Amino acid sequence: MPRKLILCRCEDVTADDVAHAVATGFQSLEEVKRYTGFGTGPCQGKECLVAIALAVARATSLPVTSLRAFTARAPLSPTELKQFAALAEEPEPGAALSK
Repeated sequence: MPRKLILCRCEDVTADDVAHAVATGFQSLEEVKRYTGFGTGPCQGKECLVAIALAVARATSLPVTSLRAFTARAPLSPTELKQFAALAEEPEPGAALSK
């Protein structure tokens, strides 16, 4: 086994991180997600959910079918920072009137 087994590439969550989360007392996928940050990157858990669920099931000795997937939250696709930067460049309504 490699020294560092990465389960979530977006947030750099390793198998050891998941094992530590379970040892700390986090038993559900939602709790492990909040503790480690897996599933919050650009893929929104599409690439790592199965691997994390298997790791949690292994660490908790629970059947993987008993683990409920977390609820996906918006944004479902990444937003480029330049889109937010463009918002800052637009003048605020009424700004010309105050000069």
